[in-house]
Amino acid sequence: MESRWPMTKIKLIWDFRGPHAEKTAAHHVVHLEEYFQIEKISQEHLGSTVLTDMHSIAHVVVNEPDLRKVRDALKPHRGELFSD
Repeated sequence: MESRWPMTKIKLIWDFRGPHAEKTAAHHVVHLEEYFQIEKISQEHLGSTVLTDMHSIAHVVVNEPDLRKVRDALKPHRGELFSD
């Protein structure tokens, strides 16, 4: 039976600061991609974002049922509800 409610999605975020933050966040995304492929976990919106010249983030959106496994394995710095 299909649910009438959309699945809750969570955006997990890793913060990187300093003069190499942009490159570090981009490199972290490579490892995130590898993890999701190996574990066969679906993900959306995987990428990195430059917030300032000294602060960048790596981020990924996961479905709530996968949250605990991903959170415990990858230790994001923070998370937030995500809506399309």
